[in-house]
Amino acid sequence: MARFRRKKQENNALRELLSWVQIIVVAAVIAFILNNFLIANSRVPTGSMENTIMAGDRVIGSRLSYRFGEPQRGDVIIFRWPDDEKVLFVKRIIGMPGDKVTVRDGMVYLNDSETPLEESYIKEPMVAESPKSFTVPEGAYFCMGDNRNESMDARYWKNPYVYKNKILAKVLFRYWPGIKGIH
Repeated sequence: MARFRRKKQENNALRELLSWVQIIVVAAVIAFILNNFLIANSRVPTGSMENTIMAGDRVIGSRLSYRFGEPQRGDVIIFRWPDDEKVLFVKRIIGMPGDKVTVRDGMVYLNDSETPLEESYIKEPMVAESPKSFTVPEGAYFCMGDNRNESMDARYWKNPYVYKNKILAKVLFRYWPGIKGIH
C-alpha cells in the first residue's frame, strides 16, 4: 500500500512538472509570435525624439500597420538605420516618396513651398545650418527626430532614405516611464 501511494505521488509530481513545462512552452511560443510578427518593442536611448519620446523610454509599435496601409507623413516609426541595418532607429516621417525636402533657415520646406512645414511636435526651433535639399526616391521616406538640434537623423546620414522594406513598425505608444500616446 505504501508503495502504491509513493508511486501515485511521483505520478502527480511528474504531471505537475509537465503541466508547468507546457505552460512555459506555450507562453514562449506566444511571445515569439507577438514579438516577431505583430509588435515591435524598442528602447529609445537618446533624446533625439524629445518631447514626444524621452531618452530611456520604451515604445511599442505595430508590425501590421504597413502591411495593410502605407506610411504617412508624421508617423513615428521603428526602422533599420540605412547606414548600419543592425541598428534600430525611431524617427518621424517628414518626406514621402517623390517629395523634395529642403531644410533652410532652421525650417523644413516641402516641394519648393514658400511656407514651412507646420511641426507642433518639435521640441524647439532648429538652429539654422547651411541649406540642404533631398529628393526622396520612390519606395523611400525621409525621417527626422523631433528634437532637431540633438538628432542624428537623415540630414546627416550617408544613406538618407529609409526604404519601406526596412520599416519594422509604426510606433503606437510609449510605456516607460509612463504611458503616452504618440501624436
